[in-house]
Amino acid sequence: VVPLIPDIMPSVEELLKGDTDDQDDRTRNKNSEVIILPRKVNEHGHSYGLGKRKAAIARAWLRPGTGVVMVNNMLAADYFGTVLGKFRVSKPFAVTASVDQFDVHCTVKGGGLSGQADAVSLAVSRALQSYDPPKRLALKVYNLLTRDSREVERKKPGRAKARKAFQWVKR
Repeated sequence: VVPLIPDIMPSVEELLKGDTDDQDDRTRNKNSEVIILPRKVNEHGHSYGLGKRKAAIARAWLRPGTGVVMVNNMLAADYFGTVLGKFRVSKPFAVTASVDQFDVHCTVKGGGLSGQADAVSLAVSRALQSYDPPKRLALKVYNLLTRDSREVERKKPGRAKARKAFQWVKR
């Protein structure tokens, strides 16, 4: 039986297996060596995660619930109008098979919508890891625990932008 919709994401086992079958221990996928951290929740049963991307900073609190994701007191679907923004925020739940199991309250400030969506995704991933440490493996394999450190390059003096030069004039 051929599935109608192909799997978008490969399974964790396929990612850990690597490209070839004859890989030795030295060239094994580094994501397969994951340290499971202790569980961290507060007295109310909430876990906390902080995420940053470009100029955006997001703080997320995770608790068991029905899958409601609130960003700055708005539903994530309303706050991030684009489909891509909603996908980025919900990706940690899809990867760890915990869709509709947790409620998220998130505050985010700074940057634009794209940077904020990535910051919220990182914050939710870190909160999910703190709440349920064995899910760290799936989050790490899909690079959801990695902070994207790319920042906007500063403008240089004598240039139009960071690297763009003014139009050259012969005379």
